[in-house]
Amino acid sequence: MRADTPDFVQSPQASYDAIAEDYAAGFPDSLAGRPLERALLAAFVDLVRAPGAPVQPPVADIGSGPGYVAARLHDLGLPVFGVDVSPRMVALARRAHPGLRFHVGSMTALDLPDETLGGIVALYSIIHVPDEHLPSVFAGFHRVLVPGAPVLLGFQSGAEDGRARLTERFGQEISLDCYWRTPETVAAQLRQAGLELHSRVLREAEGEEQRPRAFLLARKPAPAGA
Repeated sequence: MRADTPDFVQSPQASYDAIAEDYAAGFPDSLAGRPLERALLAAFVDLVRAPGAPVQPPVADIGSGPGYVAARLHDLGLPVFGVDVSPRMVALARRAHPGLRFHVGSMTALDLPDETLGGIVALYSIIHVPDEHLPSVFAGFHRVLVPGAPVLLGFQSGAEDGRARLTERFGQEISLDCYWRTPETVAAQLRQAGLELHSRVLREAEGEEQRPRAFLLARKPAPAGA
């Protein structure tokens, strides 16, 4: 991390580095028992594929963790790479999925040229971004997406927005701020960034989950007549 990297990026990097091994062992593929999430990824894939396009731009799994979402997208036929703020998570993802690319990076400063991505998936990664920084994150998404490309977000939700700080997980001391938001809050931020909302889904908490899960599909507008 650069010396000028903000604290809200450094803290998740250090925290996930500390718990990476245990996290990857405990959640090698959280999609396995989540049929709704798998169905949403399939819908995302259908939106990514442009009829008649000679070349499919790659999609990015941002906040890729152990890499199972990127692997699922690859199995569904998309060119994909993962981005995660934690170098240790990236190393574990590369080990688990040696045929895929994973890079260290932050959604707050995507090191990608304009209009080069065919889609973005960010499942449970915007939850560590403070409210005041979400507009610039979504503006960055808009910048790197090709026209018509979709975004799939997943995040903890509830009746109102809120925040909690985790100081321990898997027996490790961490410092991790987690934000939960209503679908309406995030949808409004997407619209302000120039992304059009396609659909929203709210799933009730399951198992040990404490909050509902919200999912939003949005798209960068295509040119008129496209």
